[in-house]
Amino acid sequence: MKDLLPDLFDYFNNELVLLTTQYKQYAKRTIFWGEIVTIKCFEDNSKVKEILKTEGKGKVLFVDGGASLNRALLGDLIALSAVENGWEGIVINGCVRDAGALKMMDIGIKAIGTNPIKTQKKGVGEVNCMILMDNIIIIPGMMLYSDENGIGIANTELDLSRLL
Repeated sequence: MKDLLPDLFDYFNNELVLLTTQYKQYAKRTIFWGEIVTIKCFEDNSKVKEILKTEGKGKVLFVDGGASLNRALLGDLIALSAVENGWEGIVINGCVRDAGALKMMDIGIKAIGTNPIKTQKKGVGEVNCMILMDNIIIIPGMMLYSDENGIGIANTELDLSRLL
């Protein structure tokens, strides 16, 4: 399968909303989906590192980094931890670093940009909180579907059996 979202929006138009922010693809897996886990943090990836060390099968981490371009909230070591723990993907409203290494990893990673500077670790941030993004309320437990066409959010899991 080369694309997912066009078919999803054709079949499930009333159940999906599209994030309008244009995220760039940074990892090997270009199509991914899963149950949303949220983090809200600003220029501190302590909570990102902590969550991605846990079991992530069937889950996508959505990080609201306040669209900061000043520091990277994800790098190769934390992303590798996510791969090892079975996460389906990571979406960051902020930056990543180690873009060359991320490209080789079998996970979905989207962010709004890159920055080689790491964050300061202060242990601040909110986990499993509501996030308002592109006038869409994102709540932990919702579903995220992503491919190179964009990111769709649904309240519940969609039946993909007729598409796959």
